[in-house]
Amino acid sequence: MKFNAKQLQQMSNSARSGALSAVLSAHSGHVGIILDASEMMTVIFANHLNRGIDRFVLSAGHGAALLYSVLKLSGYKIGNLNTFRKIGGLPGHPEFGIDGVDATTGPLGQGVGNAVGFALAQKIRGVHAHTFCVVSDGDLMEGVSFESLSLAGRLNLDNLIVLWDDNKLSIDGIAQTDLDVNARMRSLGFNVMSVRGNDVDAIDHALERAEKSTRPVFIQCKNVLGRGCKLENDARAHGFALSDTEMLSLISKNMDSDGLHLWATVAKRPFAPKSKSVIALPRIKLPKTPDNISTRELSGIYLDLLMRMGCDLITGSADLAENTHVKTSVSKVISANKFNGNFINYGVREHGMAAIANGMTADGLRAVVSTFLVFSDYMKPSIRIAALSGLPVIYVFSHDSIAVGEDGPTHQPIEQLPSLRLIPNLNVYRPCNMTEVAYAWNESIRDGEHPSAIVLSRQKFKQITTPSDSNLARGGYVIYHAKSGRAKTTLVASGSEIPLAVEIASRFKNVQVVSMLNLGAFREQDEKFKKEILRGCVIAIEAAAPSPWFEFADAVIGVDKFGKSGKGEDVYREYGFDVDKIISEIKKCIR
Repeated sequence: MKFNAKQLQQMSNSARSGALSAVLSAHSGHVGIILDASEMMTVIFANHLNRGIDRFVLSAGHGAALLYSVLKLSGYKIGNLNTFRKIGGLPGHPEFGIDGVDATTGPLGQGVGNAVGFALAQKIRGVHAHTFCVVSDGDLMEGVSFESLSLAGRLNLDNLIVLWDDNKLSIDGIAQTDLDVNARMRSLGFNVMSVRGNDVDAIDHALERAEKSTRPVFIQCKNVLGRGCKLENDARAHGFALSDTEMLSLISKNMDSDGLHLWATVAKRPFAPKSKSVIALPRIKLPKTPDNISTRELSGIYLDLLMRMGCDLITGSADLAENTHVKTSVSKVISANKFNGNFINYGVREHGMAAIANGMTADGLRAVVSTFLVFSDYMKPSIRIAALSGLPVIYVFSHDSIAVGEDGPTHQPIEQLPSLRLIPNLNVYRPCNMTEVAYAWNESIRDGEHPSAIVLSRQKFKQITTPSDSNLARGGYVIYHAKSGRAKTTLVASGSEIPLAVEIASRFKNVQVVSMLNLGAFREQDEKFKKEILRGCVIAIEAAAPSPWFEFADAVIGVDKFGKSGKGEDVYREYGFDVDKIISEIKKCIR
């Protein structure tokens, strides 16, 4: 059943009333978008969204109360709207995992990238479906939105429909969007339409045309912020700026029993089950590798084996596939109207890549994205959202230290590795050999609830063998035992610093080396295990910012300033990663 204009307006009023009640109960929230965007969302959910098949993303996540109201009226299992913004209740911005909420949004622009990811995933899976995305002026000011939308245009995602809540205002006043947003969207390859944002009939017909389009669609919905309140067309209407009396009046004015009855028919519609890909993890015998090799090469070798054995991953890179080794012998590039592949060239769009990967992963695919570690900073907001949402995106970061060398300090990460380790729910692996590389890949694929970062070296280095009885699941283990008796000093290292630490330890009788593959996992171990592993004086050695290591270490050999241009091995030694220098530090510690 499709609803006519009169019915859609009644339903829109009902949704608006419920959302306003939620905000009033919380005495916190965003009123303006509720008053001007209810028609847009009502038409989508009432007349166009095939539940469980299509996707909806509210990129303008500050309109969460309106989304919750529409979802509740549509029959989703949403809690009491009066719990909005209260401990244990509905969160202040939409969060993935709530029934009907397809993406965590609120940081503006993120939802746009997620929507592109959903639309792309639908194409890859060969599902006839659409992704609807409601965006605000703020979303379109964020760079990540245009990184994502430009790729959607290049890939001709004709199943993507973006609706712009164009009220020309943001918190600080006049919205600083492009002078001609529609022209920009046309240049990106979108079919552009324009309607009044409160005209349900015009919105309905625009969506009908959009669903038949052979290009992605952008619909400008000309709106008035805070329509119908005393602060109409005033930037102050964005937040909670109305009196309780006016809020109650607006709630009463928009209450519509006929609208509620009409929504009840929507709630009875069947829910199609959402698809979810199952990733098979093949058993692979570790191949023999050279004694001197980079971990990015090891990762590429193992990933190639995984993919050739049928591991169904969608890999991709921000124009650095040859460097990060995520393009394998069985990679098939996805391009416009050719979606039966397994590799995406995202172009130089790190942030858009990460946001798109979130949408693809939320849709059930397993996305692997890659770039240099120093450029993870471009991706942090999306990585954080993946961790918050429990999306098992896999990030491959190569060129992991000052040993990058000649490219200099702009390309030499210092604080990036510690900052990734600070993100809750993100697994960060820095492997030193094929055993650890394979473990990092296997665990990242097995883990369906956390994203993972696999941090890899550009430079080749000596391979130290992991003892056969080592328990890598505990995050850290003794990779080199002291020559005699109980160790009195422990060197803790990761990745390319492991062979350096082992060479140093070999000069002593009572020094052991711990490989810290996953610091987060080690942190979760009991104190008895930590004390057993970290014996005596503990010295951490890692080519990154040293501060976080003082949680466990008595001394740290790290890098607390930017790097220099020069050969990798020369820069490495310049910053103290030298056997003799570190031995002198050990002797000081032992004293």
